[in-house]
Amino acid sequence: MITKRVLFSLYLSAFLGIIPLAGADGVPRVLNGIDVLREQNFEPLAGKHVGLITNHTGLSADGTTTIDLLYRSEVCKLVALFSPEHGIRGNLDVETGSSVDESTGLPLYSLYGDNRRPTAEMLKGIDALVFDIQDIGARFYTYITTMAYCLEAAARANIPFFVLDRPNPIGGTQVEGPMLDADKTSFVGYMPLPVRHGMTVGELARYFNAEKRIGAALEVIEMKGWRRSYFFWDTGQLWIDPSPNMRSMPAAILYPGVCLLEGSNVSVGRGTDRPFEIVGAPWIEPRRLAASLWAAQIPGARFVPVFFTPTAGKNRGTKCGGISLLVTSPEKLNSVFLGLTLVSILYKLYPKEFDMDGVQELLGNAEAMRRLKAGQPPAQVLQADGPGLRKFLARRQKVLIYDRISTRKEGRQ
Repeated sequence: MITKRVLFSLYLSAFLGIIPLAGADGVPRVLNGIDVLREQNFEPLAGKHVGLITNHTGLSADGTTTIDLLYRSEVCKLVALFSPEHGIRGNLDVETGSSVDESTGLPLYSLYGDNRRPTAEMLKGIDALVFDIQDIGARFYTYITTMAYCLEAAARANIPFFVLDRPNPIGGTQVEGPMLDADKTSFVGYMPLPVRHGMTVGELARYFNAEKRIGAALEVIEMKGWRRSYFFWDTGQLWIDPSPNMRSMPAAILYPGVCLLEGSNVSVGRGTDRPFEIVGAPWIEPRRLAASLWAAQIPGARFVPVFFTPTAGKNRGTKCGGISLLVTSPEKLNSVFLGLTLVSILYKLYPKEFDMDGVQELLGNAEAMRRLKAGQPPAQVLQADGPGLRKFLARRQKVLIYDRISTRKEGRQ
């Protein structure tokens, strides 16, 4: 039982910066950028007409939306809203147009429709852009590209850009390649990064601004209490699905690897109750695939042969054989190694059926694809990308905000 004296010690220590703020149960309580901005009485935005890039994940610790906090603030004036993929409420899987926000009456500009970047017309009357969206920690999760495009727009318009930082839910220590080729940038790959980057959105904004020489007047409102070793469950925060098919922490951990199959003809569980935790296709024999994965001895994961019928996505309405993936040790699991192992095994077992070329868009590395097709083991494929990853880690180190502990590097682990 925690006494009043212990509680006082916890709060005093948190105030002094010794440990993260903790609740009565001793669970760390990480404060997001919006909570810190609120503590500052929104002073960094004083007198500014604000455009807010956000969605349903933009919430303070007490559940108040960032939209409401800025709209009600007497320190600044919220004048426009911008939404990323999946819309302002995070429940759409289609491109959307701009409209008017129902609750505030403000213009709501979609950045996942005809325009994926704010236009000069959208930015009229705005003298500060604020970003508050929960990322998932993978290069191809499009919210970070939207942030980068908005950062560029802010630089062109000569207005400051504020990032209200949030945790990387899959941690800040595991960095997993391969690197994106410079000639393969797109909406699912803004610039050369490894698949799993191990940065917060605030750190990513600093990295983009520096490496792309964007020249934006960038300010990151830092979290309080977050450590690089934290997974989302270590933060004491409420989980909110960042997008319709990102429904759990195990799915988030598996996503950087499993999503590599998204462009192929294999279902990654869309249209089931376990997206990114189950994969399969009509031509896969479940026990055969599971046995091959067990033989690969992948630390931190287990595999169960299953049949399932997705109601959406690839192989919709068709019975698929496949596997259910279980995360047994998040700290040991190299999710990209798992994904590349899946690709390698499927190509070996089903060379005629498996559309391996569809993997390239999200893998984004021609040499890695060549090596996989040549039959090289995934561990060797990752090791071959080592020089590029080491250069990235050195550049990344310059923009990290939170405790700079040694980073787990790429390879089989």
